[in-house]
Amino acid sequence: MLVALPSSAAFGIVVYTTLGPEYAGQGAMAGLAGAAALGIAAPLFGRTAGLISAPCAPAAAVLSALIAGLMAGQSDVRMEPAAILPLVSLTVLFAGGLQISYGLLGGGKLIKFIPYPVVSGYLSSVGIIIALGQLPKLFGIPKGTSLLQGIMSPATWKWQGLVVGIITMAVMALAPLVTRRIPAAILGLLAGIITYFSMTPFCPELLNSTHNPLIIGPIQASGSFIGIISDRVTSLAHLEISSIKRILVPALTLSALLSIDTLKTCVGLDALTRNRHNSNRELIGQGIGNLSSFLLGGMPGAGTMGPTLVNLNSGGRTPRAGIMEGAFVVLALLFMSPLIAWVPIGSLSGILLVIAWRMFDRSMFRLLSYPAGRLDFTVIAGVIVVALTVDLIAASGVGIALAILLFIREQIKAPVIRRKCYLNQMSSKIRRRSTERDILSRNGDQAVFCELQGNLFFGTTDQLFTQLESDLRTKTWMLLDMRHASSIDYTAVHLFEQMHAQLAERGGQLLFSGMPSALLDQRDFERYLAQMGIVRDRDGVKIAETREEALEWMEQQILDKANAIIIDEEQSLNIADFELFHGLDKSALVMLESCMEELSLQAGEKAFTQGDYGDQLFLIRKGSVKVMLPLEGGKRHHIATIERGGFFGELAFLDSGVRSADVEAREASEIFILSRSRFDSVSQTSIFLGEHVFVRLALVISERLRQADLELRILEER
Repeated sequence: MLVALPSSAAFGIVVYTTLGPEYAGQGAMAGLAGAAALGIAAPLFGRTAGLISAPCAPAAAVLSALIAGLMAGQSDVRMEPAAILPLVSLTVLFAGGLQISYGLLGGGKLIKFIPYPVVSGYLSSVGIIIALGQLPKLFGIPKGTSLLQGIMSPATWKWQGLVVGIITMAVMALAPLVTRRIPAAILGLLAGIITYFSMTPFCPELLNSTHNPLIIGPIQASGSFIGIISDRVTSLAHLEISSIKRILVPALTLSALLSIDTLKTCVGLDALTRNRHNSNRELIGQGIGNLSSFLLGGMPGAGTMGPTLVNLNSGGRTPRAGIMEGAFVVLALLFMSPLIAWVPIGSLSGILLVIAWRMFDRSMFRLLSYPAGRLDFTVIAGVIVVALTVDLIAASGVGIALAILLFIREQIKAPVIRRKCYLNQMSSKIRRRSTERDILSRNGDQAVFCELQGNLFFGTTDQLFTQLESDLRTKTWMLLDMRHASSIDYTAVHLFEQMHAQLAERGGQLLFSGMPSALLDQRDFERYLAQMGIVRDRDGVKIAETREEALEWMEQQILDKANAIIIDEEQSLNIADFELFHGLDKSALVMLESCMEELSLQAGEKAFTQGDYGDQLFLIRKGSVKVMLPLEGGKRHHIATIERGGFFGELAFLDSGVRSADVEAREASEIFILSRSRFDSVSQTSIFLGEHVFVRLALVISERLRQADLELRILEER
């Protein structure tokens, strides 16, 4: 309470003396009332352990700017103080309501993601505005005199207030070097009060409590407690649209700044207490606290780091500590008001100047030392310049706009193409015949495969088009895999339509695979593209359910275009038809046939499973099979599809070891089974047969390894 009390009174004075120096006492009362309301209500509902809430610098800066603008007639006409004060209260009401809505809508997590350069610019602006507002009070410059003119005219200074302020600041700066048990603000305030009264023998007029510009002066509430609340509630019935328009932007700015200030304090508090606060609940608690402050005619505020650290170091680690702090403020109001009236304005100005100095982010200048940080410095400087030349409310709009630009900058910098290769580099999982492999090796560069990632929106479409422009001019088929894409907008859809039209001019096709369809987070890309008209039955973009399906389709298009010989799939192959046995004479083929068995599998039936022992080589006469690798949790990974004319089980045929995967029929299939033990018996009578089969087997395996090596290199490219 001792830490929060002087700063709360000072912030209230900052706001109300914008109306005139005669409002200092009313401002101090507003600050103390705000400290009491926030201190009790915010921890009661927010429940963040150890957090202390009180009026703060951002609130003082926003409300001071609002009052100054209304008095200068920035909205439409100049307003008198009597008409301005209800609008200030209305701003507090709206800000509290907005904070509650942020919490109810889950905005607590979003507010924490505002870029730090924007937050730094806000807080540095607040620090500068507070400092510029307190320097005239420190020097005692008469109202209506500019700061520069006043500082250049020492004759206008009130040296007593200047001495009090300088000593307060000096004690606050040196106090941490002596002791950390007593907060520097308390020691500075005590030093300022002692200095003030030590000058009274030389300046007897300092003992005058009325019409004394060097002290707060008498603190009196305008009516009873119940009467104040009644007046606030009654004032809501007389709201006008014009009033709401005047305070809407300031209320929005105030709610955002107070929320950011609170959540920043909560994050720091979590690190110290090793707990986790509930952001949304705390925002609701802060909103209720500010609504309570509105009802009492007090200042709005937020969770503040200074009092919170003092509370934490003193052992206050539950929400009860915050409630007790607010209760002590009430007691101070009831029993210490006469003493608070004698607090020197210069001492409060000194405290605020130290706070302003600490708020200013001096580390921003280090950003200028390296190129990557200069844009962040520009953002901080931009917010500060707008705050000083226009007002803090306009700076909030600039800050939001710059936050959007920072987000777009980061998205644009991030690559949207995760991987790109051609079909002669990465093939489908179908193990094709050598003639087909040769065609795909020669012509596979006509098909492009791209794996996309991140957000596909207006900021990244130019990057995507630039990287694919040469392929769009020369290639025929293009597959875009969307499994890692996060979002898509109309600009990206328009680009895809242009890409498809450019490929279609050469008889080509644009394909999509891996389309996200998570309805809970609104990522049903396929439905969105259909609604935009890019997916059509006849001439639209083709969508494949899986990447494997799309790769197979493109391979088939290349084979069809090259007039590859299509063998009758319904006819079962003989031993002589297998590439593995090409070059063997009839006698060798007869010998092979003698050691083979036949096997028929229905769709889904397994030839063997992982872990089985065996030494057989399986050759597919008709149909096709899938090679599946079992994974944890009952899942399986598709390794390959082997069609008619292919073979599987070669590893166990070579080493008689365990099977490394499951093999199941994709459709009704007929298979030759060649046993290693029988083959060894036959090959003893024909060395050429054994040598021929093992050489051809080794060549096929080496070819597969080379293809696997090529695909792994592509996958590992960075």
